[in-house]
Amino acid sequence: MKEMYRSAGIMPEVYDFCKEIENTLEDRFKTIDETAEYNQMKVLMAMQKNNVSEACFQPSSGYGYDDLGRDTLEKVYADVFHTEDALVRPHITCGTHALTIALSGNLRPGDELLSPVGKPYDTLEGVIGIRPQTGSLAEYGVTYRQVDLLPNGDFDFENIKKAINERTKLVTIQRSKGYQTRPTLSVERIGELIRFVKSIKPDVICMVDNCYGEFVEKIEPTDVGADMCVGSLIKNPGGGLAPIGGYIVGKKECVERAAFRLTAPGLGKELGASLGVNQAFYQGLFLAPQVVAGALKGAIFAANIYERLGFEVVPNGSESR
Repeated sequence: MKEMYRSAGIMPEVYDFCKEIENTLEDRFKTIDETAEYNQMKVLMAMQKNNVSEACFQPSSGYGYDDLGRDTLEKVYADVFHTEDALVRPHITCGTHALTIALSGNLRPGDELLSPVGKPYDTLEGVIGIRPQTGSLAEYGVTYRQVDLLPNGDFDFENIKKAINERTKLVTIQRSKGYQTRPTLSVERIGELIRFVKSIKPDVICMVDNCYGEFVEKIEPTDVGADMCVGSLIKNPGGGLAPIGGYIVGKKECVERAAFRLTAPGLGKELGASLGVNQAFYQGLFLAPQVVAGALKGAIFAANIYERLGFEVVPNGSESR
């Protein structure tokens, strides 16, 4: 192998340096592989349960009524995430679009949106109205409040409790660190936060921005109380094969309201042609646990290499997420 790398322009000293680091990561890589195997079985069993077959790969056009592949895929997603319903469509252009649909579908004028984990993704600032933008939630009378994390990265439970009021309709929790330097939230910590919020206001909708989080752990936020989980197929669950798309999984009424926002009131999930992307969606989901595992290993490996060379890395080489 060393000679093959040399022929590709990689010197033996570099090979030995990287191999030494890789050997120190054996236990961590083994844990990632175990998670991937668990999630692979979860996906496979969901596909078997819902009788995924070649017929599911057939495209539909026009209105898209009775699209077997589309409807079956949404059942598969609901089973993978252990939820009542799912909306998985190529018409959702990105993660921000999926979040916009989920928020717009479940919030009404006079409601308040709360982020208890600080500022969300930059692209959501215009959606919410933190940054004035045509068509924002603020223009429709939805107010916004946020509670920043404490300096050590913990939740500020005291101020979260103060922020929740009679107008608080939906709490949004961003799992990924995004462009910030705070720790990415584990599913366990998300569950802790949801339980706290629900203890104060049981009927509040807890939504998790799950972008970059799918299949990183054996459980998802919907396993610890999230009413909705939202993400992009261009990221983890698309397995690198989905050319477009997004998903919303969760309670039936939450997903239904989002579907009415995506298409039209009264139409919802009944419409939406798959236009030939079903096969990529299925194959991408099937491969996703292994693709995510490879990405995690690569990130950890690279972080450890650069730290050994004296660079400061975010996330660092020992961070679990």
